[in-house]
Amino acid sequence: MPEVRIAYFSMEIALQSAMPTYSGGLGVLAGDMLRSAADLGLPMVAVTLVHRKGYFRQRLDAAGNQSEEDAAWQPEALLEAVEPQVGVAIEGRAVRIRAWRYTVKGIAGREVPVYLLDTAVAGNSVWDQALTDHLYGGDDHYRLCQEAILGIGGVRLLQALGMNAIRSYHMNEGHSALLALGLLEQRMQGRELTIAAAADVEAVRERCIFTTHTPVPAGHDQFPSALARQVLGDAAADALEATHCCANNVLNMTYLALRFSRYVNGVAMHHGELSQDMYPNYPVRAITNGVHAVTWVAPALAALYDRHIPEWRRDNQYLRYAIGIPLAEIAEAHRLAKAELLEPVRQATGAPLDPRVLTLGFARRAAGYKRADLVFSNLERLQWIARRAGPLQMIFAGKAHPQDEPGKDMIRRVFAAAEKLRGTIAVAYVPDYDLRWGGLITGGVDLWLNTPHRPYEASGTSGMKAALNGVPSLSVPDGWWYEGHFEGVTGWDIGHEELSEDPEAEADSLYDKLELLVLPMFYTRHDAYVELMRSTIALNASFFNTQRMLLQYALNAYFPDVPRGQFIPAAPAAP
Repeated sequence: MPEVRIAYFSMEIALQSAMPTYSGGLGVLAGDMLRSAADLGLPMVAVTLVHRKGYFRQRLDAAGNQSEEDAAWQPEALLEAVEPQVGVAIEGRAVRIRAWRYTVKGIAGREVPVYLLDTAVAGNSVWDQALTDHLYGGDDHYRLCQEAILGIGGVRLLQALGMNAIRSYHMNEGHSALLALGLLEQRMQGRELTIAAAADVEAVRERCIFTTHTPVPAGHDQFPSALARQVLGDAAADALEATHCCANNVLNMTYLALRFSRYVNGVAMHHGELSQDMYPNYPVRAITNGVHAVTWVAPALAALYDRHIPEWRRDNQYLRYAIGIPLAEIAEAHRLAKAELLEPVRQATGAPLDPRVLTLGFARRAAGYKRADLVFSNLERLQWIARRAGPLQMIFAGKAHPQDEPGKDMIRRVFAAAEKLRGTIAVAYVPDYDLRWGGLITGGVDLWLNTPHRPYEASGTSGMKAALNGVPSLSVPDGWWYEGHFEGVTGWDIGHEELSEDPEAEADSLYDKLELLVLPMFYTRHDAYVELMRSTIALNASFFNTQRMLLQYALNAYFPDVPRGQFIPAAPAAP
């Protein structure tokens, strides 16, 4: 068996619904990437935190007020304990770290091990034992301690497990950037980090890859230098300063990752361009995100693909041949997927949903920039459209971070709009959005709505999941939609480039497309609508998948100097 060559670090990874180790798109992307790695047999291992109390469980009252409670789970019941333990010095204390192993299995039985780090170890203080409890919980102090455990602790764990042939350490966002210190520590072999030479830094750089997901500077993790010194100790803090990773008395995790990475990429073509503008001193490429096709295709659509293009599971590019599937069969498969969605939504929300009515879906993290409420900008016009052009109904879902008051306000505005539209347009807001709901909603709606404030959408993957099921998008041009949009073929654009600072004009464009194009096609030329669904599968599902994405990472980042036929060996057995 070949040795592990790629180590993938991510603060969150969505592995299964019973394990609340993710908050949204970043974690879901990580999980999809590992599933494709197992499918392809890439020699990869992943590292994350166990998050014993999860992200949170969302409760919504009748007015849309969000409350949160711990999403506690038992790793002991689902995971395999791993020896040995490792330690990380935090504020001068030796914090012990154990690990749990989860095995991601591919379609041909190949495997990728995932190690979930856990500080709930006897001998650690009560506070230290809680450091791996909450995903994105606590203050800067708590977060920096977590990032030290992930980055430095993760490197030490892999070394303790005997994984000494790792060629590439892949940082999924800057949360794991402290792994650079762990690798520098290995390189120095007990010598002071502060005496590391340029050759030592370069040796670490040659092993690191960094994917940035945030298109604006304010979204990157930053910690006061004094806090970094307090948490990491003088030697580590001095090394960070000596390698120019602290500027203006701030440790910026993105700059740390940039400084120590030989390959840096954004997550869509446009995002790569934006990131290059933000970081002109570093070459930034682009590898557009994708989703794991087998995971996100609804059962009825999967059965359809199995009949007509059985190679699609092994090679997602075969979805291009969906262009030859009869329209009637696509329509019937979608009808079944829609039925699978509407009944659970009715049970969860009480919304009076009708399977004959055009159903819009919007299921995303409830952050202000995603603007879930843009569609409700003019309720009178929306009602007029529903009466004159054809009825419509909407399904929403998404959690706001517990400290994100604007995100919580947005949920309340959706609820308020739903109440005002009662009797004309049914609006459901599904509570506690998770992997299960994500699959049902992206598989069963008729139209995917995406209305981010530009340029805050780095990529976005929810519309990609919808496309796998033949669901076209109605979207603001941002993120992946720059590449996936073909007007009237894979969906419709909202607004124009010059309208990015004019929400009213964007809302008008949204209403115009619904009234003049989408609803008339759905109700009076339904075969044309199904034909558009078919072209969405053929054009977008065949490209926006993690199989293509991971092959691009292998070619360009992991093994740029290895002939293409040699970088997909059988996956290693988990140690």
